[in-house]
Amino acid sequence: MTEKVEIGSILAGKVTGIQPYGAFVALDEQTQGLVHISEITHGYVKDINDHLKVGDEIKVKVLSIDEGAGKIGLSIRATEEAPVQQAAKPKKPRKRQAAAIIPEVEGGQGFNTLKDKLQEWIDQSQREDLIKK
Repeated sequence: MTEKVEIGSILAGKVTGIQPYGAFVALDEQTQGLVHISEITHGYVKDINDHLKVGDEIKVKVLSIDEGAGKIGLSIRATEEAPVQQAAKPKKPRKRQAAAIIPEVEGGQGFNTLKDKLQEWIDQSQREDLIKK
């Protein structure tokens, strides 16, 4: 199957079938491989049919060979140069939210922690004058 196909080699092939997950490419009469959707081109590919059609002659790079399963992994994007990344636009600073104002409570303290208030709540729950009848 892979006498002349080696990992890393760049070969010419012909698209023989398209599925939602990738395109099947015939490398010769007996050898066929798959170009996964993520290896079609640089960037996001929503629909393979926007990039390839059956019968297209393409250049592919061999990424993997699985002799046991008889599968060859191919890539079109590995044969192309990556597009130049544009410099990211500087982000506008976010507006800051106003700081929470801590209400003044008796004794000039802020919020009490639950641990501090727990005993006070237990005592209140046991007072007869506070229990609704």
